Amino acid sequence: MRGRHAEDMLLPEQGRAALPRGFHLLIATQFFSSLADNALLIVTIALLDERGLPLWWAPLLKLGFTLSYVLLAPFVGALADAVPKRRLMAWMNATKIVGLIALMAGLHPVAAFVIVGLGAAGYAPAKYGLLTELVGPEQLVRANGWLEVSVVCAALLGAMVGGLLVSSWWLESGLHQQLLAMAPEADRYLPSLALLLLVYAMASGLNLGVPDSGARYPACGFHPGALLRDFSADQRRLWRDADGGLSLAVTTIFWGLGATLQFAVLRWAEDILRLPLNQAAYLQAAVAVGVVLGASAAGRWVPLTAAKRMLVFGVVLGLLMPVLALTANLMLAIGLLVLTGAVGGLLVVPLNALLQHRGFVLLSAGRSIAVQGFNENASVLAMLAGYALLLWGGLPIAPLMAVFGAGIASGILLLIWREQRRAARAATLSGC
Repeated sequence: MRGRHAEDMLLPEQGRAALPRGFHLLIATQFFSSLADNALLIVTIALLDERGLPLWWAPLLKLGFTLSYVLLAPFVGALADAVPKRRLMAWMNATKIVGLIALMAGLHPVAAFVIVGLGAAGYAPAKYGLLTELVGPEQLVRANGWLEVSVVCAALLGAMVGGLLVSSWWLESGLHQQLLAMAPEADRYLPSLALLLLVYAMASGLNLGVPDSGARYPACGFHPGALLRDFSADQRRLWRDADGGLSLAVTTIFWGLGATLQFAVLRWAEDILRLPLNQAAYLQAAVAVGVVLGASAAGRWVPLTAAKRMLVFGVVLGLLMPVLALTANLMLAIGLLVLTGAVGGLLVVPLNALLQHRGFVLLSAGRSIAVQGFNENASVLAMLAGYALLLWGGLPIAPLMAVFGAGIASGILLLIWREQRRAARAATLSGC
C-alpha cells in the first residue's frame, strides 16, 4: 500500500480541514525529543570541562551527530519503510536514552553523543515520513509549518534549558544538592542528565499515542551493497525530477546556510556589535522568532501549488546577509535578524512540503527523507568547512558574510532561471 496520496499530481488546496488524528501528538513527541537533543549538547559541552577534557573536543560532538545523518542515510530510509514508523520512532528514542545512560555511567562524552546521533539519524526519516503518510498534499504545507515551528522552538528552548541545567542557579540549588547526594561520587551534572532522561521518557510516552498511518511497502533486503546501490538510484531519481530536484536544491542550500549563520552571527555580534559571547548568543533567538513567524505564515497562506513562487525569498535571504554584516546598530540588527528568519521560514516550509510530496510519489516516505537528510547534512558539513577555511584565511566577518550571501542569492537566481526555462519548454511542447 503506497498511502492515500501517492497520485503523481499536486492537488489544490481544500480549505482549512482539521489535520488528521494523532498529528499533534506526532508534533509533541518530536518537540520533546528535539528539545532534549539540544539541551543535551549544552550539558555535554559543560561535562567535557568537568571531566578535564580539552574544549577542542566540543566541536566533535556536533560533527559526530551530523556525520551520523550522512553516513547512515542509505540505510535508515530502508529501515523507516521496513517497519511502522511509529515503532521506529520509539526504537530511536530508546537509542538516545541508551546513549544518555552511557554518558551518565562514564562513557566518553563524544562516544555517548555519537550513540545519541545514531538515534536522531534514524528518528528523522520516521518522523518526516510519517508526516507525509498521515497528511494529504492539500495540507502538507500547513503541516510542515507546524513541524518547522516546533523544530525551531525545540532548538531555542532546548538551548535555554541546557543553559539552565549548567547554571550556578541550578547547580547550587537545594534540589540539585539533594539529587547529587544520592550518588556522591558522580559528576555534578548527573542530576541535569537525569532530568533530560525524563524528557526523553516523556517523548517516548507521547509516541505511544501516535497512530499508525497504515502505509506499507514491499519488503526489501538489507545487504549493504544493495542498499547503497538503491540509495544512489534514489538520489538520481529525485535530483532528476523537475520539482523534486528544484526543492531538494533549495532545502540543501538553506540548511547549510542556516548552520553557518548560527556561527557567523556569534562572530559578527562580537566583532561588529561589540557584544560579549553570552549576549551574542541571545541574538540567535531573534532569528528563531523570525523563522517561527515565517513558517507560520507559510503554513497558513501558501498552498502546495504555489511553493515554487516562494523561490524569490531565497534571493532576498542571500541579499540580507551583506546588509546585516554592515549593520552596527543593535536594535536595527535585531530587526534584520527577525526579518532574515521570517524570509527563511517563508522559503523553506513550502519547498520542503513540495520535496516531501515528490519524494513520496517517486520513492517512498522513508527513502525520500533519507535522501533529503543526506544532502542537507552534507551541505551543513561542507558550508561549515568553507566557513572555517575562510576564517582560517583571515577574512573578516563582514566580507565573509557578504561572500556567503552573494553565493546564496546567485544560486537561487540560477535555480529560478532554470525553472523558468523548463516551464517555457514544457509550454512550447504542450502547444505543439
